Amino acid sequence: MFVRSFQRFALISNFRTHSTTHFGFDQVPENEKQTHVNQVFSSVADKYDLMNDIMSFGIHRIWKDNFIRIIRPDPQWNYIDVAGGTGDIAFRYLKELDRYHPSSSLPPIESPITPTHTYMAENLEQTRIPVTSKCVVADINPNMLAVGKQRAIDNNLQNHIQWVEANAEELPFHNEQFDIYTIAFGIRNCTHIDRVVSEAYRVLKKGGRFLCLEFSQVNNALLRYFYDEYSKTFIPPMGQIIANDWKSYQYLIESIRVFPKQKEFAELIGSCNFRYVSYENLSFGVAAIHSGYKL
Repeated sequence: MFVRSFQRFALISNFRTHSTTHFGFDQVPENEKQTHVNQVFSSVADKYDLMNDIMSFGIHRIWKDNFIRIIRPDPQWNYIDVAGGTGDIAFRYLKELDRYHPSSSLPPIESPITPTHTYMAENLEQTRIPVTSKCVVADINPNMLAVGKQRAIDNNLQNHIQWVEANAEELPFHNEQFDIYTIAFGIRNCTHIDRVVSEAYRVLKKGGRFLCLEFSQVNNALLRYFYDEYSKTFIPPMGQIIANDWKSYQYLIESIRVFPKQKEFAELIGSCNFRYVSYENLSFGVAAIHSGYKL
């Protein structure tokens, strides 16, 4: 037990210090990172898919489709997508659910969460909330959620998704509420990656599955060189042209570089008590899907 605890501590210490953490290539106080990240995503919220198109050559759409196909949704499951404010992953989940169970329809949410209600960590014990939908989207950024809610209305899905403004590190749900937990292109922006994974473990039921899709490390040296050069020289200028925002796009490519490599992230997931941890590289490691089960 002592050895395992020490290994976990050593692993986590690689990703943060007691007082500072990375914000791209910069070091900032831990308690300030979330503010900086919120500013980035408030800036890019209405161009989020376009941002991912630029950063992945448009292939992120194929990655996301593959990510959801792995799940094979079941209408009896409680599903949560974290850091999924624009609804991109949740909409795919509902579409895939309909593909496998076309005769089933998810019941509408029991008591919709009003757009002005916020569930944040400082009042966590007083604001534990029930799961009122089979499909829940949680995100800390209200601008991202606003985009997702409007998209849900446009696609006539507004009555099938529970939207919750919440921190991935401290979700406002009771223990063991969900069968499937996904997070796509969001975990690298969190201050404490280990807390996010531990929180996923807490809210998952026994037998539940954690799935993470994230930009990762290209495993071919030559391809990695060209991808890095493309990222550095092309993405920030395109951010400036398209969104009049160089700095946010600069941060986003730097955040990929400082995120743990595939094996390191798999070890962190295992240190948070998940079992049968595995990962699959996509496009030579430009992105990766990590998976683990709560047993």
